Amino acid sequence: MEKIDERIAKDLLKIRAVFFRPEEPFTWASGIKSPVYCDNRLTLTAPEVRNDVENALAETIRREYPDCEVLMGTSTAGIAHAAITGHILGLPMGYVRSGNKDHGRQNQIEGRLEKGQKVVVVEDLISTGGSVIEVVNVLREAGAQVLGIVSIFTYGMRKGLDRLAAAEVKNVSLTNFDVIARVAAEENYIKPEDVDRLIAFRNNPSDESWIGR
Repeated sequence: MEKIDERIAKDLLKIRAVFFRPEEPFTWASGIKSPVYCDNRLTLTAPEVRNDVENALAETIRREYPDCEVLMGTSTAGIAHAAITGHILGLPMGYVRSGNKDHGRQNQIEGRLEKGQKVVVVEDLISTGGSVIEVVNVLREAGAQVLGIVSIFTYGMRKGLDRLAAAEVKNVSLTNFDVIARVAAEENYIKPEDVDRLIAFRNNPSDESWIGR
């Protein structure tokens, strides 16, 4: 039976939500050269893949966070996934803005959240972990009990892992960089010898020596 992480990896590669280009790297806003492009928003416009992703998120929450009472999506990428997964699970959902609104009630948390409620944060992608940890902190300050995070894809970068550990928050991803790199080679999206180059990038994004390998 195919594992969830492999199935989701194949889905993301098929629709180019995760797209590897080691021979012609992308340039991040920081200037770092990257062999990978990731846009999990594309899952929303691919119904078959969306179905796999949302059902896998629901299954993961049932398994890892059985006491969950509310789902909270990250703004903006996690909102739709939290809504669809919340519908599958029959759970209420809301989302956390990147900052307070400048009008009305000036909410940062949208949707009803009572103090003490057990919350799972829904995120599409985790790299360095900074933005999702900000969401966790906002929810904790509002009195929520954050059980953890569920995400579609994680790079597994050391900085992100260290930040999550320091914040004492658990993350469970449907798939990860290592699995997608391996599946990409097996499915002929990249050459087998490219896998080591990709892992070298993941281990140290600021070191561009992988480009010339």
